[in-house]
Amino acid sequence: MTTQMTRVRPAAPPERRRRRARTRTANVADVGRPGFLWAAPATLFFAAFALVPLIMVVVLSFMSWDGIGDPEFAGLDNWRRVLDDPVMIKSIWLSLLLTGLGVAIQTPLSILLGVWAAGNQKNRAVLSAIYFLPLLLSATAVAVVWGALLDPNFGVPAEAAWLFGDGNLYGEQATAIGVLAFVSTWQFTPFHTLIYQGAARAIPPVLYQAAEVDGAGRYRQFFHITLPQLRNAMITSMILMVVGGLTTFETVLILTQGGPGTDTTISAYYMYERAFRSFDYGAGAAIALVLVLAATLISLIMVRLSGYDKMRSTTEGL
Repeated sequence: MTTQMTRVRPAAPPERRRRRARTRTANVADVGRPGFLWAAPATLFFAAFALVPLIMVVVLSFMSWDGIGDPEFAGLDNWRRVLDDPVMIKSIWLSLLLTGLGVAIQTPLSILLGVWAAGNQKNRAVLSAIYFLPLLLSATAVAVVWGALLDPNFGVPAEAAWLFGDGNLYGEQATAIGVLAFVSTWQFTPFHTLIYQGAARAIPPVLYQAAEVDGAGRYRQFFHITLPQLRNAMITSMILMVVGGLTTFETVLILTQGGPGTDTTISAYYMYERAFRSFDYGAGAAIALVLVLAATLISLIMVRLSGYDKMRSTTEGL
């Protein structure tokens, strides 16, 4: 009978163990942080198509140029004319109004449809595919289609006078703004529905299982689990709505052309009129910068007030 001796390796000194731990941590950090070259293509793309044009617009806002000849330095003249223009002030309020209507209408619709599309209902996939069809159309195509459907002479309003009166939905400011809000809602709600659908599917099922054990019904689960878990998706969606609402252009150009009068002349359309119809490119550039500043400021305020910048996990505590 033989006895095997097992040699026990002595424990490493504490300093060596700490050095090994630091080495492993550094290796993990190196693996998780790729070099700058990985971001170089996106950085160059962003610089070429975002930063450079933005810098050119900033320079042009201090120039006087009609599109012919060489631009001449005008100082703050363009900014004075734009900020003193009552149509410009009115266009800002109209832009904020349409943006607010979009957020107020599209957000609850998108949340309800997104949560529904994330479920396992019968025929859900087919109905979702049909509902998402507007995402395949451009804003111009959508505006042309609805312009034909709502035409006061040959469209639906002409055939349903009992509902639409004289059929001219573009003759008054309230109905014209209502048409713009409706068309934008029809087109962009499916996009935001996709955001909420993905976020709803990412909610851990264990939360609902625990709620059922505690006796919580479907409505309590929605308000106490689903909505809080959709907070980050909600902020992202609303920021996209704000930026998209402030830069809406094609719908107004095709449906109302800023009318009646200037009652639907939003800032993006007014920029187009000043730059490409009045050939006042300096003033148009100044209006564009006002839109950029407004969208950036509102987005930063929303991020700050919502706490989204802290990026707290919605699954914290699981």
